[in-house]
Amino acid sequence: MSAGLYSINSGDFDKTQDFTKVKPYGDTINDGKVQMSFTLPVPCGAEAIEAAKQLMKKMGFDNPMVVYYKELTPGFTFFNCYGNCTHTVDYTTIFVPKVETDVMDMHQVDEYIKTHIGRELVIIGASTGSDAHTVGIDAIMNMKGYAGHYGLERYDMIKAYNLGSQVLNEDFIAKAVEIKADVLLVSQTVTQKDVHIKNLVELVEILEAEGLRDKVILVCGGPRINHELAKELGYDAGFGINTYADDVASFAAQEFVRRELKK
Repeated sequence: MSAGLYSINSGDFDKTQDFTKVKPYGDTINDGKVQMSFTLPVPCGAEAIEAAKQLMKKMGFDNPMVVYYKELTPGFTFFNCYGNCTHTVDYTTIFVPKVETDVMDMHQVDEYIKTHIGRELVIIGASTGSDAHTVGIDAIMNMKGYAGHYGLERYDMIKAYNLGSQVLNEDFIAKAVEIKADVLLVSQTVTQKDVHIKNLVELVEILEAEGLRDKVILVCGGPRINHELAKELGYDAGFGINTYADDVASFAAQEFVRRELKK
Protein backbone atom coordinates (compact mmCIF):
# COMPACT_ATOMS: atom_id res chain seq x y z
CA MET A 1 0.00 0.00 0.00
CA SER A 2 1.49 3.36 -0.99
CA ALA A 3 2.00 6.25 1.44
CA GLY A 4 -1.12 8.26 2.14
CA LEU A 5 -3.50 5.44 1.14
CA TYR A 6 -5.93 3.78 3.48
CA SER A 7 -8.11 0.79 2.69
CA ILE A 8 -11.56 0.36 4.23
CA ASN A 9 -12.97 -3.16 4.11
CA SER A 10 -16.49 -3.95 5.18
CA GLY A 11 -18.13 -6.85 3.40
CA ASP A 12 -18.29 -6.05 -0.31
CA PHE A 13 -17.56 -2.35 0.41
CA ASP A 14 -13.93 -1.72 -0.47
CA LYS A 15 -12.75 1.83 -1.06
CA THR A 16 -9.22 3.15 -1.08
CA GLN A 17 -8.83 6.69 0.16
CA ASP A 18 -5.84 8.77 -0.89
CA PHE A 19 -5.20 11.02 2.10
CA THR A 20 -3.05 13.33 -0.04
CA LYS A 21 -6.17 14.35 -1.96
CA VAL A 22 -9.04 14.60 0.50
CA LYS A 23 -12.34 16.22 -0.46
CA PRO A 24 -15.87 16.15 0.99
CA TYR A 25 -17.83 12.89 0.98
CA GLY A 26 -21.56 12.68 0.32
CA ASP A 27 -22.82 9.59 -1.49
CA THR A 28 -19.53 8.15 -2.75
CA ILE A 29 -15.87 8.69 -1.91
CA ASN A 30 -14.44 11.88 -3.44
CA ASP A 31 -17.73 13.08 -4.91
CA GLY A 32 -17.14 16.42 -3.17
CA LYS A 33 -20.79 16.78 -2.13
CA VAL A 34 -21.36 19.76 0.18
CA GLN A 35 -24.47 21.25 1.75
CA MET A 36 -24.19 24.88 2.70
CA SER A 37 -26.40 27.77 3.71
CA PHE A 38 -25.96 31.52 3.57
CA THR A 39 -27.84 34.79 3.28
CA LEU A 40 -27.43 37.35 0.52
CA PRO A 41 -28.49 40.99 0.89
CA VAL A 42 -30.65 40.88 -2.25
CA PRO A 43 -34.41 40.73 -2.92
CA CYS A 44 -35.94 37.26 -3.04
CA GLY A 45 -36.51 36.00 -6.60
CA ALA A 46 -34.97 34.38 -9.66
CA GLU A 47 -32.10 36.87 -9.74
CA ALA A 48 -31.27 35.99 -6.13
CA ILE A 49 -31.13 32.29 -6.97
CA GLU A 50 -28.80 32.95 -9.89
CA ALA A 51 -26.62 35.13 -7.68
CA ALA A 52 -26.33 32.29 -5.16
CA LYS A 53 -25.33 29.83 -7.89
CA GLN A 54 -22.70 32.16 -9.34
CA LEU A 55 -21.29 32.77 -5.90
CA MET A 56 -20.97 29.02 -5.29
CA LYS A 57 -19.11 28.60 -8.58
CA LYS A 58 -16.65 31.28 -7.51
CA MET A 59 -16.21 29.38 -4.23
CA GLY A 60 -15.08 26.35 -6.23
CA PHE A 61 -18.28 24.30 -6.48
CA ASP A 62 -19.49 22.45 -9.58
CA ASN A 63 -23.18 21.80 -10.26
CA PRO A 64 -24.49 24.35 -7.75
CA MET A 65 -28.11 23.83 -6.80
CA VAL A 66 -30.42 25.97 -4.67
CA VAL A 67 -32.74 23.50 -2.96
CA TYR A 68 -34.46 25.98 -0.65
CA TYR A 69 -34.69 29.75 -0.41
CA LYS A 70 -36.79 32.17 1.60
CA GLU A 71 -37.10 35.89 2.11
CA LEU A 72 -35.91 36.74 5.62
CA THR A 73 -37.00 40.35 5.38
CA PRO A 74 -37.33 42.66 2.39
CA GLY A 75 -33.96 42.85 0.64
CA PHE A 76 -32.49 39.68 2.26
CA THR A 77 -32.74 36.09 1.01
CA PHE A 78 -31.69 32.90 2.77
CA PHE A 79 -30.46 29.85 0.78
CA ASN A 80 -29.85 26.14 1.32
CA CYS A 81 -27.62 24.85 -1.48
CA TYR A 82 -25.78 21.77 -2.72
CA GLY A 83 -22.64 21.61 -4.82
CA ASN A 84 -19.60 19.52 -5.68
CA CYS A 85 -16.35 20.82 -4.21
CA THR A 86 -13.54 20.82 -6.76
CA HIS A 87 -10.69 21.39 -4.29
CA THR A 88 -8.72 18.84 -2.25
CA VAL A 89 -6.35 19.04 0.72
CA ASP A 90 -3.26 16.97 1.53
CA TYR A 91 -4.26 15.51 4.89
CA THR A 92 -0.85 13.90 5.36
CA THR A 93 0.89 17.27 5.67
CA ILE A 94 -1.45 18.72 8.31
CA PHE A 95 -0.05 19.42 11.77
CA VAL A 96 -2.23 20.93 14.47
CA PRO A 97 -0.67 21.84 17.84
CA LYS A 98 -2.79 20.39 20.63
CA VAL A 99 -2.60 19.70 24.32
CA GLU A 100 -0.40 16.65 24.80
CA THR A 101 -1.69 14.90 27.90
CA ASP A 102 -3.16 11.59 28.99
CA VAL A 103 -6.86 12.28 29.53
CA MET A 104 -8.20 10.65 32.70
CA ASP A 105 -11.71 10.47 34.13
CA MET A 106 -12.68 12.13 37.40
CA HIS A 107 -11.74 9.19 39.62
CA GLN A 108 -8.41 8.72 37.89
CA VAL A 109 -7.57 12.41 38.24
CA ASP A 110 -8.43 12.33 41.94
CA GLU A 111 -6.19 9.31 42.44
CA TYR A 112 -3.40 10.91 40.40
CA ILE A 113 -3.50 14.10 42.48
CA LYS A 114 -3.67 12.14 45.73
CA THR A 115 -0.67 10.03 44.73
CA HIS A 116 1.56 12.58 43.00
CA ILE A 117 0.63 15.89 44.65
CA GLY A 118 -0.74 14.89 48.05
CA ARG A 119 -3.10 17.82 48.48
CA GLU A 120 -6.04 19.47 46.75
CA LEU A 121 -5.25 21.28 43.52
CA VAL A 122 -6.71 24.80 43.70
CA ILE A 123 -8.34 25.96 40.46
CA ILE A 124 -10.05 29.32 39.91
CA GLY A 125 -12.14 30.04 36.84
CA ALA A 126 -14.14 32.90 35.34
CA SER A 127 -15.41 34.54 32.20
CA THR A 128 -13.25 37.62 32.41
CA GLY A 129 -13.51 41.12 31.00
CA SER A 130 -16.85 42.16 29.54
CA ASP A 131 -17.79 38.58 28.63
CA ALA A 132 -21.17 37.83 30.23
CA HIS A 133 -21.43 34.21 29.06
CA THR A 134 -21.09 31.55 31.75
CA VAL A 135 -22.14 28.44 29.82
CA GLY A 136 -18.53 27.48 29.06
CA ILE A 137 -17.02 28.08 32.48
CA ASP A 138 -20.02 26.45 34.18
CA ALA A 139 -19.67 23.34 32.01
CA ILE A 140 -16.10 22.95 33.27
CA MET A 141 -16.45 24.14 36.84
CA ASN A 142 -19.97 23.37 38.11
CA MET A 143 -20.54 20.12 39.94
CA LYS A 144 -23.09 18.80 37.42
CA GLY A 145 -20.71 19.48 34.52
CA TYR A 146 -21.85 18.88 30.96
CA ALA A 147 -22.78 15.92 28.73
CA GLY A 148 -22.08 13.36 31.43
CA HIS A 149 -18.70 14.83 32.37
CA TYR A 150 -18.77 16.06 35.97
CA GLY A 151 -17.38 19.53 36.64
CA LEU A 152 -14.32 20.32 38.74
CA GLU A 153 -16.42 21.10 41.83
CA ARG A 154 -17.26 17.40 42.04
CA TYR A 155 -13.64 16.24 42.18
CA ASP A 156 -12.48 15.19 45.65
CA MET A 157 -8.94 16.42 45.10
CA ILE A 158 -9.73 19.74 43.40
CA LYS A 159 -10.80 22.90 45.19
CA ALA A 160 -12.71 24.80 42.51
CA TYR A 161 -13.69 28.47 42.63
CA ASN A 162 -16.09 29.67 39.93
CA LEU A 163 -16.26 33.47 39.91
CA GLY A 164 -18.85 33.64 37.12
CA SER A 165 -18.84 36.26 34.38
CA GLN A 166 -17.68 39.82 33.72
CA VAL A 167 -14.80 39.53 36.16
CA LEU A 168 -12.10 42.14 35.69
CA ASN A 169 -8.66 40.68 35.10
CA GLU A 170 -7.32 42.58 38.10
CA ASP A 171 -10.02 41.16 40.38
CA PHE A 172 -9.52 37.67 38.96
CA ILE A 173 -5.80 37.77 39.73
CA ALA A 174 -6.38 39.26 43.18
CA LYS A 175 -8.72 36.42 44.11
CA ALA A 176 -6.27 33.88 42.70
CA VAL A 177 -3.53 35.27 44.93
CA GLU A 178 -5.87 35.29 47.94
CA ILE A 179 -6.77 31.61 47.62
CA LYS A 180 -3.28 30.59 46.46
CA ALA A 181 -4.59 29.16 43.21
CA ASP A 182 -2.46 26.68 41.33
CA VAL A 183 -4.44 26.97 38.09
CA LEU A 184 -6.18 29.96 36.48
CA LEU A 185 -8.90 29.02 34.00
CA VAL A 186 -10.30 31.73 31.71
CA SER A 187 -13.37 31.28 29.51
CA GLN A 188 -13.97 33.54 26.50
CA THR A 189 -17.10 33.35 24.34
CA VAL A 190 -17.49 36.85 22.89
CA THR A 191 -15.08 37.37 19.97
CA GLN A 192 -16.40 40.44 18.15
CA LYS A 193 -13.55 42.68 17.02
CA ASP A 194 -11.15 40.18 18.66
CA VAL A 195 -12.08 41.41 22.13
CA HIS A 196 -11.16 37.97 23.51
CA ILE A 197 -7.60 38.37 22.23
CA LYS A 198 -7.22 41.75 23.89
CA ASN A 199 -8.61 40.45 27.17
CA LEU A 200 -6.49 37.30 27.22
CA VAL A 201 -3.33 39.25 26.44
CA GLU A 202 -4.12 41.79 29.16
CA LEU A 203 -4.37 39.03 31.75
CA VAL A 204 -0.95 37.65 30.81
CA GLU A 205 0.60 41.11 30.90
CA ILE A 206 -0.75 41.78 34.39
CA LEU A 207 0.53 38.44 35.66
CA GLU A 208 3.96 39.13 34.19
CA ALA A 209 4.05 42.64 35.63
CA GLU A 210 3.23 41.25 39.08
CA GLY A 211 5.83 38.49 38.77
CA LEU A 212 3.15 35.82 38.96
CA ARG A 213 3.08 34.30 35.49
CA ASP A 214 5.55 31.48 36.17
CA LYS A 215 3.92 30.66 39.49
CA VAL A 216 0.59 29.53 38.07
CA ILE A 217 -0.74 27.25 35.35
CA LEU A 218 -2.68 29.44 32.94
CA VAL A 219 -5.42 27.91 30.80
CA CYS A 220 -8.02 29.44 28.50
CA GLY A 221 -10.99 27.99 26.68
CA GLY A 222 -13.93 28.82 24.47
CA PRO A 223 -15.57 28.08 21.12
CA ARG A 224 -12.99 30.19 19.24
CA ILE A 225 -10.00 29.05 21.27
CA ASN A 226 -7.48 26.39 20.31
CA HIS A 227 -4.17 25.29 21.77
CA GLU A 228 -2.08 27.02 19.12
CA LEU A 229 -3.73 30.39 19.75
CA ALA A 230 -3.45 29.95 23.51
CA LYS A 231 0.28 29.28 23.32
CA GLU A 232 0.80 32.29 21.06
CA LEU A 233 -0.93 34.49 23.64
CA GLY A 234 1.23 33.21 26.49
CA TYR A 235 -1.01 30.51 28.00
CA ASP A 236 0.01 26.99 28.93
CA ALA A 237 -2.96 25.35 27.22
CA GLY A 238 -6.09 26.16 25.26
CA PHE A 239 -9.26 24.10 25.02
CA GLY A 240 -11.91 24.55 22.34
CA ILE A 241 -15.14 22.82 21.39
CA ASN A 242 -15.81 19.22 22.47
CA THR A 243 -13.52 19.40 25.48
CA TYR A 244 -14.65 18.80 29.04
CA ALA A 245 -13.60 19.04 32.67
CA ASP A 246 -11.75 15.72 32.25
CA ASP A 247 -9.44 17.34 29.69
CA VAL A 248 -8.76 20.41 31.81
CA ALA A 249 -8.28 18.49 35.06
CA SER A 250 -5.97 15.93 33.44
CA PHE A 251 -3.77 18.62 31.93
CA ALA A 252 -3.69 20.73 35.11
CA ALA A 253 -2.71 17.83 37.35
CA GLN A 254 -0.04 16.47 35.02
CA GLU A 255 1.38 19.92 34.27
CA PHE A 256 1.62 20.66 38.00
CA VAL A 257 3.57 17.45 38.59
CA ARG A 258 5.80 18.11 35.58
CA ARG A 259 6.73 21.52 36.94
CA GLU A 260 7.40 20.16 40.40
CA LEU A 261 9.79 17.58 38.97
CA LYS A 262 11.74 20.33 37.18
CA LYS A 263 12.38 22.28 40.39
